[in-house]
Amino acid sequence: MHHDASLLDEAYTRLHRTGPEFRGYLSNHGPMAAEAIVRRGHGDVVHRWLDDYVRRLEPQPGSLAPIGADWAQALGDVRRVGDWTVKFAGDLREQPWQAVLNAWWPRLLPGIAAGATHGVIRVGHAVRTLLEDGESPARIAELGHGLAYWAARWLPVAAPSGAGPLTGGSRSLAEALTDIPRVPSSLGGLDEWVGRMQAVPGWEAAVAAAHIPQDPEEARSWLADLVHTSVVRYLTHGHGEPIMLVHSVTAPSAVWRALPALDRRWWRPSALAAWVAVSALTAIYAPPAPAEDVALSVPTPAGAAEAAFARAVEHGDEHVIKFADTAVEVFGRTGDVRALAAVDRAARLILP
Repeated sequence: MHHDASLLDEAYTRLHRTGPEFRGYLSNHGPMAAEAIVRRGHGDVVHRWLDDYVRRLEPQPGSLAPIGADWAQALGDVRRVGDWTVKFAGDLREQPWQAVLNAWWPRLLPGIAAGATHGVIRVGHAVRTLLEDGESPARIAELGHGLAYWAARWLPVAAPSGAGPLTGGSRSLAEALTDIPRVPSSLGGLDEWVGRMQAVPGWEAAVAAAHIPQDPEEARSWLADLVHTSVVRYLTHGHGEPIMLVHSVTAPSAVWRALPALDRRWWRPSALAAWVAVSALTAIYAPPAPAEDVALSVPTPAGAAEAAFARAVEHGDEHVIKFADTAVEVFGRTGDVRALAAVDRAARLILP
């Protein structure tokens, strides 16, 4: 689909005056949604969409002190987000963006839950546009903002160190997700739980049951399957917590999009981190039982995917737009019409 990447550069330039969060802890989705809107051929509305969205944002935080060799102490310190932004801007001036990404990806990956996974999601959108549209100052700056947010909100998920074979090698990913134990909903959300998931009975065994191939190319295919499975699963389980469960789709999708820019040795660890993130979101937010009578299929005339994304843009919510972006990508890869049905499900569950 034709798009004008210069419109995205304009959007990024507007957004880089704003901080990565607002109202205390809500993530700034502007850059990610804008990238999806432009990429999918709706650049003509991106500035109008931003006019409404930027009203809720806050200014980019200033910096306190430079981050140098002591960077590990600054991981996960959201007060240092301005410092991280300055640091990555400097790194990206001195080195190619791929070198910066590959140096920091393995350091940031254990903290994939950062900003309710918005750190990795923002980076994934930035990498996609650099890979597909080429470099520009605004696109490289956006990668720096995404890495800075990930670093400042860095939040590890307590999980087993590896992943083994699903029972007998015959369990599907959908079955593996069904086996993830649930955190009682009265006991708080992601921030309260991710660091102590091992306290959930059965958590470690259920997460370790996933068979993630050792071969990088096979691990990449496995990760694509995880994204596909998560999109389809949203149809029947998204009602549990419609917004948070969107991230069980967009987080693994962001990791998948980043892989072509990463050294192949990071592909399997990346698939594992994405699995752990999806498992944690499932444990904390997914309902114990699927919804019944959900429309599982939709007719797919020519242009159905484009029409589904257009409906998401018309809906206007940033989560619905980003969900639709991944669902349309999944439909393009698999032809599974349930991915398009899931877009309309998200649009019904999340208020405009």
